[in-house]
Amino acid sequence: PMHRIARVAMSSAPLHDAPSRGRMSDAKRALVARARGAFDAVAGRRRRVNVASGGDERGTTTREDARASDGDDANGYRRPPDALTQFTERPQSPNVTVSPDRRRLLYLHKPPPLPDVATLAREEVKLAGVRIDAAQNSTSRMGHQTKLAIGAMPAREEEIGAAEDFVGTPENALINYVSWSPDGTKIAFTTRSSGEPGEPERGPLTLWIADAHTRQCRVLLPNRGLNTIFESYSWLNDDVIVACCIPENRPKEAPKRPQTPFGPRIQTNRGGNVAQARTYADLLKDSHDADLFDYYCSSELVAVDVSTGATKTWGDGKARIYTRCDPSPDGKYAIVEAIHRPYSYSVPCGRFPKKVWVADSDGKVVREVADLPLAENVPIVHNATRKGPRAVNWRSDKSASLYWTEAQDEGDPRVEVSPRDVTYTVDVGKDPAATPKTLFQTDYRYGGVAWGGDDMSILYESWYKTRTSRVWVTSPGDADPNATKRMLWERDYEDSYNAPGSFATRRTEDGSYILARVVGPTPLGEGKPTGPGVKLLLQGDGANPEGDRPFIDLFDVDTGAKHRMWESKPPYLEHPGSLISDYGGPEAAPVTLETMRILFSRESPSENSQFFSLQMTADGSPGKEVKISNFPHPHPDLKELPKEIIKYKRDDGVELNGTLYTPPGYDAARDGPLPLLMWAYPREFKTKEAASQLRDSPYRFTGIGPSSALVWLARGYAVLDGPALPIIGEGEGVEPNDTYVEQLVAGARAAVNEVVARGVADPERIAVGGHSYGAFMAANLLAHAPDLFACAIARSGAYNRTLTPFGFQAEERTLWEAPETYNAMSPFMNAHKIKKPILLIHGEEDQNSGTHLMQSERFFSALKGNGAEVKLVILPHESHGYRAKESINHMLAETSDWLDAHCAPGAKKAAEARAEEAAKAKRDAEEMVSK
Repeated sequence: PMHRIARVAMSSAPLHDAPSRGRMSDAKRALVARARGAFDAVAGRRRRVNVASGGDERGTTTREDARASDGDDANGYRRPPDALTQFTERPQSPNVTVSPDRRRLLYLHKPPPLPDVATLAREEVKLAGVRIDAAQNSTSRMGHQTKLAIGAMPAREEEIGAAEDFVGTPENALINYVSWSPDGTKIAFTTRSSGEPGEPERGPLTLWIADAHTRQCRVLLPNRGLNTIFESYSWLNDDVIVACCIPENRPKEAPKRPQTPFGPRIQTNRGGNVAQARTYADLLKDSHDADLFDYYCSSELVAVDVSTGATKTWGDGKARIYTRCDPSPDGKYAIVEAIHRPYSYSVPCGRFPKKVWVADSDGKVVREVADLPLAENVPIVHNATRKGPRAVNWRSDKSASLYWTEAQDEGDPRVEVSPRDVTYTVDVGKDPAATPKTLFQTDYRYGGVAWGGDDMSILYESWYKTRTSRVWVTSPGDADPNATKRMLWERDYEDSYNAPGSFATRRTEDGSYILARVVGPTPLGEGKPTGPGVKLLLQGDGANPEGDRPFIDLFDVDTGAKHRMWESKPPYLEHPGSLISDYGGPEAAPVTLETMRILFSRESPSENSQFFSLQMTADGSPGKEVKISNFPHPHPDLKELPKEIIKYKRDDGVELNGTLYTPPGYDAARDGPLPLLMWAYPREFKTKEAASQLRDSPYRFTGIGPSSALVWLARGYAVLDGPALPIIGEGEGVEPNDTYVEQLVAGARAAVNEVVARGVADPERIAVGGHSYGAFMAANLLAHAPDLFACAIARSGAYNRTLTPFGFQAEERTLWEAPETYNAMSPFMNAHKIKKPILLIHGEEDQNSGTHLMQSERFFSALKGNGAEVKLVILPHESHGYRAKESINHMLAETSDWLDAHCAPGAKKAAEARAEEAAKAKRDAEEMVSK
């Protein structure tokens, strides 16, 4: 398919010659040589100079070419300097899943990370917030795997990666939706064609099955294409899959839009109904869109025997817009959900009317759960929810027990009511028509249940306004579980330093997951399978002032006592994962300290994450480790990248932190200050204490993705990545955004002062950048702190908050409730204050709520109209995040030019000269007009 090239628009003062190169000290030349040597070794060539220090390296389009093409796309996509292309071309390591019996590893091999732009250019049908690939009858822009392989769980290092490929799949097929059967003997997946020359035409996905032991694959539904827009398939049990298929009697052609419209499009709001909504993209526009939504999204449910391939209609055979088919743990029932009319032109399909019911193993309806109406009037505040039954699920500790929750405040958290939520249950296996039993009542918003049995489960609730969470231990089997529940803790969920962690789960014999009870001797006394003495496992991040140290704690449910069994130790960052000694269920495979095996990952700044199995010992201490993966380093010649978590204070005493990276071999005392890029994203907090906490580790692996700010280390820049820029609203009724600008500037100033004081950053050559809300931040900093930064890079941002009038980010108030805040926070309203250069980059097809392309287009016009130096780059076919290789390369090339032009030695003087010349030209023009 044809695709467009990047559109570029630019406004600036008359261009002078490039700034003088300036003279570098011998020490700085040595640093540049070391940095370039380290990075260019990967790129396959060496460069003589460092652009950030005044060199002349460019991408494939010269600066003269770039000047000639301002406002045009005639020169096409560009490539960045070679030192940057290495990050767009690296191979990917496979995904790995553990078999249900914990004895084998399934390897899902992946293609190169970035598709070409022609893939993104394929036609999309945009309906009700969903983007559809019409040829595949799937969501558009799907990723995929290239092949499947399976091997034994390594017992020693030489067995790592030993795996055999599956056989029988179509050559070059694209693989998706891979899943194990509950018993682990079979693997289901889908295939599709890329449509490349020499390959079959693109079409709907096809369902396949593989024998996990022989690795032989065969197609399951050769004559039925899947409809995977909302649901693909579900394992009903070990032998039967229920698949969402394109209706057999569906017309071959989708409904055509009539050349002459039936009439005007009309929307009404009667009776003073208050229906507020965020600025959603891709909504239905008219009745034809509604017909298209029906056409592409309707499915028929088909049951297929995976052994014989025999098929039968599941349910009544009617085509509906099925969005869920979720089997019960025993495989005898399934929760089914389907969207139906009337649709909305104001909200996406997740708010459309929806029926929820329970069907038996043949698809026959045995219980109607809910028929939810259109939800256009869900309040925009936090903790708001839809009216009626929600979170309809199966209890994982029961064969077929249904539960759901209903808001007692009509879904509006501003309504004072107690209880706020009530959770109900019905044992469908005993009596599908039984009257619901009340399980729980919560005064905060219900947050879920970790099921462990009738004698003990864990209930969660939380409240945004106070940032409070509550965790209860409850006995669902009691006559009145709500009356006997006991609070384990109530805490500020923004307080990372005191977070107790989350309860670990274990696999049951039917493949569901329940709380992992530790039985037998433990350091906290005998662990009992039930009743008093139950011991659970807590896993957490272990945030602390020195950096994260993830942990596993043994927890006594009765006393609240804890025993630390395992903790990440420097110089590594380790994360606990799943139990892998739990196959067979609690009775056949009880969790004891002596038999416990845990999967965990380990990384360091120079070593990418690898997986290990850990055998615990009888006394609860870590025992033998076995490495089970050996993924290659993504950039092996760049292992040693200097990094440091730096700490500093805002002028009001709030403690802040960020991660400072410098090029390989850099020494501040010897080499002097560097140009620096500060890449950030603000966050809202309720308290100064929470805002001041460190949520990172000095031992985290330094991985560099193609869109990461760290790529600029390859160009000799220092990078301050993720500096904390908290926006705090402390106290009753205090809204963080009422002082957004002041707090943002204070945080940025503290960060800049710190890197300058360390001698790392040249104060005249600091750039600021960010993506989405980070782009909004960067534009605001140029408007309100022009002395701090030489230029800015803003990707996919929103700049005019009057275009998002019903809230944005964490802001709950509307434009009409807080007009001063909306205006003060909008860079668009302060465009006349922006005098430093800003590069705007935006995906042409951005579907993120609030960041429509119009935001960058109008901001560019405002800046241009006020004489700012600005460049707008629109990437065709890209959404909120950029995916195509051509797009990423072009983004890097544009950003490289921008940083080099405005952060090179002498750039400040050149910018001042350009500004003076522009001002003089304006004065001359005004004089001519007056004459």
